[in-house]
Amino acid sequence: MKILKKIFDIFFILLMIFLIGTAALSAMSIISAPGNLRVFVVQSGSMEPAIKRASVVFVRPQNEYQINDIVTIKVGEDADIKNPKATITHRIINVVTKDNKKFFVTKGDANNAPDLVEWDPSLVVGKIIYSIPYLGYPVGFVKTQTGFIIAIVIPATIIVYSELLNIKKELTAIFSKRRKNRPHGQKIV
Repeated sequence: MKILKKIFDIFFILLMIFLIGTAALSAMSIISAPGNLRVFVVQSGSMEPAIKRASVVFVRPQNEYQINDIVTIKVGEDADIKNPKATITHRIINVVTKDNKKFFVTKGDANNAPDLVEWDPSLVVGKIIYSIPYLGYPVGFVKTQTGFIIAIVIPATIIVYSELLNIKKELTAIFSKRRKNRPHGQKIV
């Protein structure tokens, strides 16, 4: 029985670490982490094989971007996408100058042609500094209502419940000890 409990405890700890990590990555996809680090989920295969679909990419702004840098860009309405918060992660393949202003030409590694839009550098969120394949599936799931309930609300409820059980156990032990130590017939106040 002790072995089974130990296995359950290890599984529970690993599950909590996974859920907390996934929740943290989900939060980092909304707000910047220390060091101006952002996290995004790559939702297409346009950068394969360099970056797989459903990878989590860590992005950091740079002072300058070079040809061959893989960058994340806020596409918004420029790319005729309905979501103004939308981003793409593609490789810079060229830098062009128009009216004394620099623009980036980008292309997904798996795409046959460059993107139709030449991007203003102000739209670049940052350069990809690291990616983790397939972690985007749970991170994206946590952002849904069902995923939030399963990954955040239920584990939080389990943790609160287990802590309440621990508090009850401690209080029972304290009152039991007081009963044993009091003189016979004296009431506990």
